[in-house]
Amino acid sequence: MNNTYFDLVDQTFNFPQEGFEVKDGYLQFNGLNVKALIDKYGTPLKLSYLPKIGMQINKAKQMFANAFKKHKYEGEYFYCYCTKSSHFSFVVEEALKHNIHLETSYAYDIEIIKKLYARKKINKETFIICNGFKQKTYTKRIAGLINSGFKNVIPVLDNVNELEDYRKSVRAPFKLGIRVAAEEEPNFPFYTSRLGIRAKDILEFYVDQIEGYENKFQLKMLHIFLNKGIKDDIYYWSELNKVINLYCQLKKICPELDSINIGGGFPIKHSLGFDYDYQFMINEIVSNIKSACKKAKVPMPNIYTEFGSYTVGESMAHIYSVIAQKTQNDREIWYMIDSSFITTLPDTWGIGERFLLLPINKWDEEYQRVVLGGITCDSHDYYDSEEHINEVFLPKVGTGEPLYLGFFHTGAYQDQISGYGGIKHCMIPSPKHIIVGHDKNGKLVDWVYAKEQSAQSMLKILGY
Repeated sequence: MNNTYFDLVDQTFNFPQEGFEVKDGYLQFNGLNVKALIDKYGTPLKLSYLPKIGMQINKAKQMFANAFKKHKYEGEYFYCYCTKSSHFSFVVEEALKHNIHLETSYAYDIEIIKKLYARKKINKETFIICNGFKQKTYTKRIAGLINSGFKNVIPVLDNVNELEDYRKSVRAPFKLGIRVAAEEEPNFPFYTSRLGIRAKDILEFYVDQIEGYENKFQLKMLHIFLNKGIKDDIYYWSELNKVINLYCQLKKICPELDSINIGGGFPIKHSLGFDYDYQFMINEIVSNIKSACKKAKVPMPNIYTEFGSYTVGESMAHIYSVIAQKTQNDREIWYMIDSSFITTLPDTWGIGERFLLLPINKWDEEYQRVVLGGITCDSHDYYDSEEHINEVFLPKVGTGEPLYLGFFHTGAYQDQISGYGGIKHCMIPSPKHIIVGHDKNGKLVDWVYAKEQSAQSMLKILGY
């Protein structure tokens, strides 16, 4: 039996696979020569590969089109990008190249909408779905958008009192959505989500507060989101069907209602063993909605999604060097990286997230079980398991060039959670950030978006 790292991967998974292959001994990421970028920029670094964003969007659109055709579905599909997963301009603007819409979650998101409009990246026909628990700073900005002529801003009511803010401040007729509070998973510490309005209260709320005011506002959308994502299990189908049935009931007394928003929740690949049938799930969602509407004899709604991680997650990688090997006892070998998991990949210690970990080089070396350690003084700054196995196997360090490691599909939430450009644990700096994308001539180019964070930038924040 062969004991090289390549043999381990080849015997364990179908490899190569989409986005990953080994060429001349080095790992390629979506066809990119990662080693050439390391040679050019050094490590640690963050790498954003923008074309992947459009690939994901167009893949989802095609799968919904397939499902609509298969089931002869009569509504329309709208792809929205969930901005909170990554607010960066280069991400949002890349996504907008593919004829999509946007979802917001806080007041400052509306300032991004204004910037995008000023740059002519969106227009006043673009759908802006406004989610979240809204303070007056948020509702005021939403009202400002509507009053300035944005025709498809849809504030999704998170509670029954929110509507009053719009009654007072919005001058033109506008559209409304209602978020339906989902029941949490049985293993969750709460029975019902804190977000949204209880399903049993929505019909009464509509009759008392919305019906009869069609000249001022119209209920257009029911919204649901489940924390665990879109999964083929009893819990997901039960919660989805509750909203579908509520739509059917409401539609009979609210002819303006025409849309169901199923939120986000498509998983992304965090292991070479990832196996998820996107087309099957989309087919089943479309089929369930159609069947319920046919049975209730009501028109089929438009379907909205708000994919965040699915849109941007697979476009990014974090690249590190192994700078030392430490053997602390007879069973544990530590590889120390030139950065910190706590500061660069906070989900790894915050919620135990596991990303797709692969070496960039030394695929022909023997492998061994290791634990990865960051360079902060925190005992939790480590990485010791992968999604498909409770261990980490990597090539032996050997001689010659350092061992380079890549954590892939890290593009969603990590920068937001870690506080991009802010103070970091033990003052470990944010790595340099490299972007790869197409220039105006369609040529693939790379450039530095941000240099490694400086000591001076941290000291300024700290008041020194």
